[in-house]
Amino acid sequence: MNDRTERLGLPMLYAGQAQKELTHNEALTLIDLLLAGVVEEVGRDEPPGDPRPGQCWIVGAEPEGQWIGHARWLAGWTLGGWRFVAPREGMRLTLAGSGMELSYRGGVWHVGDVHGHALWIAGQRVVGARQPAIAIPLGGSIVDAEARAAVADIVATLQQHGLTA
Repeated sequence: MNDRTERLGLPMLYAGQAQKELTHNEALTLIDLLLAGVVEEVGRDEPPGDPRPGQCWIVGAEPEGQWIGHARWLAGWTLGGWRFVAPREGMRLTLAGSGMELSYRGGVWHVGDVHGHALWIAGQRVVGARQPAIAIPLGGSIVDAEARAAVADIVATLQQHGLTA
């Protein structure tokens, strides 16, 4: 039997274990950092000088001080000091201040990426999968120049927004 849970690495309780409250409280502390977790900053290498209990950071690639050995992990400050959680595939957190989502996929933290098949607002589908390129109109006469310029602007805007190739 493992002494930690498979997914989040929370400490397990055992029958006959002395001072179970310590193990239980450690698990609650880690859950408190992770459940609907919010991080102050991503990629910081040095611990902040005056963290508040409950604040978290995604440690950078070259950690210093008390963060050494925890590159790209979640570091959370508690009344008992720093707690570290190794990232797991699919872990999701929110970046404080911006509200952007952080997700851990393929061994990398992704900031602000949104994945889906469509964007719906107020029950209306407003964006779907990217469509093939729209051909720029060619030919016509001089009188057609303004219409072609307007269509070209529309195509450029669609391409800029990533809606067409």
